[in-house]
Formats: sequence, structure tokens, C-alpha cells
Amino acid sequence: MPKHHIFAMPFAKVYPLYVQKAEGKKRTKAEVDQIICWLTGYDQAGLRRQIKQEVDIETFFAQAPAIHPNSSLIKGVVCGIRVEEIQDPMMQKVRYLDKLIDELAKGKAMEKILRT
Repeated sequence: MPKHHIFAMPFAKVYPLYVQKAEGKKRTKAEVDQIICWLTGYDQAGLRRQIKQEVDIETFFAQAPAIHPNSSLIKGVVCGIRVEEIQDPMMQKVRYLDKLIDELAKGKAMEKILRT
């Protein structure tokens, strides 16, 4: 089965869109970074390095230090698909991040977004 085209997209191209979506709803870049680091296990320096190196989305998630164990608590619909039902583990991680950014943009509290 061929890979989805989104996996080849540079994370550095998607990241500013996440920030733009959040800032458009009066949230911050720092909150976006916190969400990404929570989900992936990257620290701030690691996140910056991945963006600077322009790794693709597949590499970004494949090299993530540790996907958060509570990521399985992320539920809901992104692009018309329930994230908890996505079979492809890589696509599920991508959609988890999309869902978390959506929750941020909708004004949800960080404690709830980070499943604490």
C-alpha cells in the first residue's frame, strides 16, 4: 500500500500552520510547542532541531523520543475520521496532533488537552 502523501511533507511547513491556527484564536506558539512536546517527547531544543532540519512528518514522528502514554486517551473526529479508530499508527499520531491543536484553538484548557 503506498504511503499517504502527508508523510512526505516537511514538518517545518506544517508547524507554522499549527501556530497560525492557535494564534488566530488567541492562543500562543508556546502552547503549540507544549502540546507537540507533550505528545512526542521532544524537548524544546529537539523540536527546534527537527524544524530546522526540515524533516518530513514521517521522520518527525519516527524519531520522536516517546509518544506520550496518555495519547490513547485522545478521542474525537478530525477530517471526518475518529482518531481512535485509525488503523495506521503513523497516521494516527499525525491526527492526534491535529486533534490536540484543534482543541487548543477551540479554547480548551491545557490540562484537558494534555490529558492530565
